[in-house]
Amino acid sequence: MSTADAEDAELTGINVTPLVDIVLVLLIIFLVTANFVVRETIEVDVPAAAKGPSAPTTPPLMISLGPGGVLFLDGVAVDDGSLRLALARAVAQDREVRAVVAADPSIEYARVVRLVDLVKAAGVARFALNLSRSP
Repeated sequence: MSTADAEDAELTGINVTPLVDIVLVLLIIFLVTANFVVRETIEVDVPAAAKGPSAPTTPPLMISLGPGGVLFLDGVAVDDGSLRLALARAVAQDREVRAVVAADPSIEYARVVRLVDLVKAAGVARFALNLSRSP
């Protein structure tokens, strides 16, 4: 068979190896970048309900760290000791009490962690961090 006959021969198969290579590379890129999805909240372990969701009986405690480290509980300035007492009272009234912790961006991270530790030490098992979306 001459080279002219080989060029005119029918194409009887398709090589799928390059297609498989490209699909696998795209799959790997997808799997690697899927881990970098930014979460906006800290995941908290919440119990599963046997029936539909129930409405909370009490509103959450709003705990804020303002500029300069001023601590607020439901909009009222308090110190660490007063916050501990208020949290202990709230836990004594309702074991399922919830809290929302917010902090000014100027507050250092270690101070926010200490506040979260204080909330957890008081017995508040359900809490969330209040975050705002950046523009």
